[in-house]
Amino acid sequence: MANITAKDVAELRKRTGIGMMECKKALVEADGDLDAAIKILREKGELKAESKMATRIAADGVVAIAKEGNLTAMIEVNSETDFVAKNETFKEFVNELLALIIAQKPADIDALMACQYDAEMTVEAKIKEMIFKIGEKLTIRRFVIVDGITSTYIHGTGSIGVIAKFETNVADHADFAAFAKNIALQIGAYPTPYLSRETVPASVIEEEKNILLAQIANDPANAKKPEQIKLKMVEGRISKFYDNNCLLDMTYVKDDEMKVSQYVAAAAKEMGGDIKIVDFYRFEKGEGIQKREENFADEIAKMTAGK
Repeated sequence: MANITAKDVAELRKRTGIGMMECKKALVEADGDLDAAIKILREKGELKAESKMATRIAADGVVAIAKEGNLTAMIEVNSETDFVAKNETFKEFVNELLALIIAQKPADIDALMACQYDAEMTVEAKIKEMIFKIGEKLTIRRFVIVDGITSTYIHGTGSIGVIAKFETNVADHADFAAFAKNIALQIGAYPTPYLSRETVPASVIEEEKNILLAQIANDPANAKKPEQIKLKMVEGRISKFYDNNCLLDMTYVKDDEMKVSQYVAAAAKEMGGDIKIVDFYRFEKGEGIQKREENFADEIAKMTAGK
């Protein structure tokens, strides 16, 4: 019979959130095998991944991309720490999810969770198993499937992922891949909400104009200017809005003398065909997730408590 130490019990409790006595009993039954003890707790219904991890924040993780034929998939899977994101088991899990997405083409996250991960379990069940084994909250935050001619870019080890989609008759040209990669790099370098000024919702432009009009009205230097002049000033500033928020209107990252639209036109002319950027997707790991900020003094106090 294995010698069950307090350290073993503490590790199982850390991974599962279950009480000390239940963890000790499971370890005794599993003869000290941690993974077997987790399985025993699961079988007994002690583990409820949703509730045990609900209050934790998973803002780290990875963005990954896979391509097969004309299909390209990108996914963001979040973990609590960078350490787990670099774990080979975690990375393998993410790659298997991408393969599954391409093969089964789920419509959304709920559909993906219901997909069969393997012969024994669904994706949802697999995530729970991963949580129990790794001891961190894991979430599949989002994914996208793109059908067509694409170029992709992953920054670093997966902090940013990009898919750019094109319509073109020169995809086989020797220079097209390098051109398309440059577009993906541009998207990765500068977060851009819209493809072109035509794709900006009218409500967004209207709101921006109202903000600009208010700024002009609140400037004493503009107090005596006619309304027509003020409106012209707004139109000029709206042009800057397009420059900063529309991919085709942005300055091209490798040549500040031209816009992205001009770079596309020049590349198409050089390759003797037509090129159009029709869509793009940019995932940045953890964007918009409120990360927990620990007080350093409190953290040290917790670590030294009882010592």
